[in-house]
Order: sequence, then structure tokens, then C-alpha cells
Amino acid sequence: MSPNIFIAGSGGIGQAVGLILSEFTVFKANIYFGDVSQSAIDSAIKFVTDGCTHTVHLHGLLMPNEGSNENIDHVLKKCDVILDCLPGTQAPRLAGLAKKHQCHYANLTEYVQETKEVIELSRDAETAFVLQTGLAPGFINILAHRLYEDFQTDYGVEIVNSMHMKVGAISKNAPSPHYYAFTWSPIGVATEYLKDAEVVRNHKKIKVPALSGLERIIIDGDEYEDNFTSGGAADFPDAFAGKIKDLDYKTIRYPGHYRWVKNTLTTIMNNENRIKALENIMLENIPSVEDDVVVVYASVEGKDKNGRLRRKEKSYKIFPSYIGKKRLRAIQTATAAPLCEVAYMLLKNTWKGTILQSQLSTNDFLSGPFVTAIYGGY
Repeated sequence: MSPNIFIAGSGGIGQAVGLILSEFTVFKANIYFGDVSQSAIDSAIKFVTDGCTHTVHLHGLLMPNEGSNENIDHVLKKCDVILDCLPGTQAPRLAGLAKKHQCHYANLTEYVQETKEVIELSRDAETAFVLQTGLAPGFINILAHRLYEDFQTDYGVEIVNSMHMKVGAISKNAPSPHYYAFTWSPIGVATEYLKDAEVVRNHKKIKVPALSGLERIIIDGDEYEDNFTSGGAADFPDAFAGKIKDLDYKTIRYPGHYRWVKNTLTTIMNNENRIKALENIMLENIPSVEDDVVVVYASVEGKDKNGRLRRKEKSYKIFPSYIGKKRLRAIQTATAAPLCEVAYMLLKNTWKGTILQSQLSTNDFLSGPFVTAIYGGY
């Protein structure tokens, strides 16, 4: 298998995807890095070339800010897969190019409206469009789905009380007053803090305000807090209608962080662009760090056929690690590995049209070469 893969976006996640695909010997990929910045493309190619322990096949392609051009069309005609690591606002554009050139497509975004647009665009496509397949949404959803399948098998029931999905991309250390440091996109953090979250309560899908569900949780002996944020539930509120009474996704943080965010939001006028204003305030006050940790927790709870309350749960902690000769942050590997796994699944199968998180094979995904290399076994 020697596929042509186009990675749209040459930032930290795009670089990690390129390095993982190139370093692991699952297949020999011919990789194209696309970006609106030539310097970002050059940096990505150098990063992967320097990081790999063997010869790699890399190319760069400067992208226009909007639409397409002759160079893009020429390259995409021969590509098998587009892996979209651009900001979520670009998802409909990249999906449109994938449909036009009959490439498979997979993206990472948690943005809800853009995801709905791609779903509509890809329904009748001749290739497959796997949406929201990073860390959250992505890995966390497939993990929770697997727990639900195991609960069904072990306890002989179809309907359960709850499915809870929680992920935190956090710093190793977190001083006051905000108890946080950036490990990924500041605009992504601000967006998920302010856009409504979709949850299921008493078997009904509803929207709740972000940051309206603060709770404390202890995972592997460490104390955190979690809260509703947008996007992480993927298509699960619809996919599990009638099967799960309560379902939600929350973002994990250190205790004290959400109180700081709430206090900060009171200083922003309602007539402002609140997402941009919050991003600017956080950038002024919160540093970015390299030493990070990704905390993942999922649970399914309900009664077995004898009426006894049961819970299945699984947690992971991902730390920075070396891929080839490069040290990647936890958020890079934890996000890139699921996308690489889906690329592998797309290349092995003859899928068409829209494929959502609830439709992916949990066994193939969780036992695949890229996911197991980063997350370990299920």
C-alpha cells in the first residue's frame, strides 16, 4: 500500500500526523503538506524529515485562502485521502474539494455547524467522509461506544442509564489564578467554552449552555473538575436515542480553572464577539507549555438483567513521547493517532458517503496499529 495523502494544515497536529504516518511502517505514504503559509509548509517538511529514522516522501503545496487553484486541483486528482487539520471553519471547503476530486476525507473539528454542512455535502459522495475523528470528538466517542457494546454483551441489556465522556488536554503543572496552560488551539478552547453543548437527558436530546455542569471527579487517584463544552459528543445524542437515558461530554480541568473562566466572562460585554474576546483575555494571561498530559475517561452505567447497578469504565493518561527522533506533546499524539487510524481504515475499505463516530468499528479502531501505538491496548 503506497497511498497519496494530502494533509491540509501544517501546524502542530498536521506535523504529528505526517511524522506518525511516515515513521510507522504500516504503509509507505507519499505525503503532501498543504497550507496558506509557505514557511509553515517548509517547517512541516523539515520536522518530518528530521524526525524520521528512514527515507520519507514529502511534498509541499501552497494553498489559497479560499477556494482552489490549478495546482491544488492537479495534486488532489491523484490523492487517495485528504486529512483535514485546518481550523474547523475550513471543513466545508476541504470536504468540497474531496468530493470534487473523489478523495476520501477525514477531519478533526468539534465545530457543530460546519459538521452539519459536511454531512449534507457528503451524503451522496463516491468516497467516504469520516467526521470528527481526533481526540474529542473522536477517540473518546469510540471508547465510550466500545464500553456500551461490552455492557450489552456482559449484562444482557440494550438500554442503560448513562454514558459519560470526559477529556482534558492539560498542562503538567497549573499555577493560580487560572490553573491552566495552553496545550492546543486557544480559539478552540474559547469556542468550546461558549457554544452550547448537546446532551441527552431522560432520553431526549437537548442543548445546555457550556460551562453549566461543573462537577468534581477523581480519575486514577487524581482530582479534577469537569464541565459541559461544545462538540465532544459528536453524533452520539442522535445515535443512541432511546438506548441511553443520560449522555454527555465534558472537558476535564484542574480544580479552580472554571471559576476563573466564569469570573473572566463577567468582564466581557454581551454585545462583543465573546469568543474572540475570551480568546484574547486568555492569551494575555495564560501561557502555552510543552509539558502536557491528556486525560481520557469514559463510563457506561446501568442495571444488568437481574436489576443490579453496574458500571464499565476506562481511563487513559497520555504523556509526551518520542516518535522517531522527535518528541511530540501528548495532545499531538493523542489527536493525530486517531486520524491516522481512520486514514488506514479508509484505505483498507470501500466506504462511501458520510461516516460518523457511532458507525466506526470499535474493534478495528481500538486494536489498530496507530491507536495502539499511542494509547496502548483497550
